[in-house]
Amino acid sequence: MSEMNAILKIENLCVTYRSRDAVRNVKQAVHNLNLSVHQGEAFGFLGPNGAGKTTTMNVLLGFTNATSGDAYIFGANVREPIARQRIGYLPELTYYYRFLTAEELLRFYAKIFNIPKPETEKRIDAVLKLVELAHARKRLIKTYSKGMQQRVGLAQALINNPDLLILDEPTSGLDPIGRMKVREIIQRLKHEGKTVFFSSHELGEVETICDRVAILHKGELKAEGRVKDLVEQHRCNLEQVFLRVIGFET
Repeated sequence: MSEMNAILKIENLCVTYRSRDAVRNVKQAVHNLNLSVHQGEAFGFLGPNGAGKTTTMNVLLGFTNATSGDAYIFGANVREPIARQRIGYLPELTYYYRFLTAEELLRFYAKIFNIPKPETEKRIDAVLKLVELAHARKRLIKTYSKGMQQRVGLAQALINNPDLLILDEPTSGLDPIGRMKVREIIQRLKHEGKTVFFSSHELGEVETICDRVAILHKGELKAEGRVKDLVEQHRCNLEQVFLRVIGFET
């Protein structure tokens, strides 16, 4: 695939911050990261805890500034607010107003995006149907199960009809049924031509869903490529590939 057609592009990205470690004053969270994601891909962003995944996502979302290097979304530098107009985001930990219903929450987010009222109601109907919560649209979010709360989080990430979704551990803490439902939603979005960039520790699901993956360890890119190619190259499943790449001996 042509690098010129990448809708998400990371070039020589470095992020450092002050460390509480008395010996080392500076910790490097991300070191010289280069990555490209293309239209319509489901891209898995993998690594153990502390690998730099969330830091990288925070740079893409404008929550954290890069120490050096650049990142682009749809050709716009992520330092510019315009870069984030066409993305949807689901954080690992979602905190919503539990006294709202699902449709009230979605109206709130629609206002943030300045979506006209007639279009808002159409979008709410569409995303609630997609995440299979139309039947519970008038229930308070505080009555939702963990899986339902995660799916309403996906609904808010989709309310602006984004072309790119950035999801941080979308199946974290879910039971097998909840994980299956989120996986099905991601696959539907992919079939609609959306681009999904997500981190996950559920490597079996990543192997099922993703076209390509990148594996980070201690802030550095250790492997990147098509899931099929990595599995064939190492002659094992993705979980075993992951363990080998980060140097974990079983």
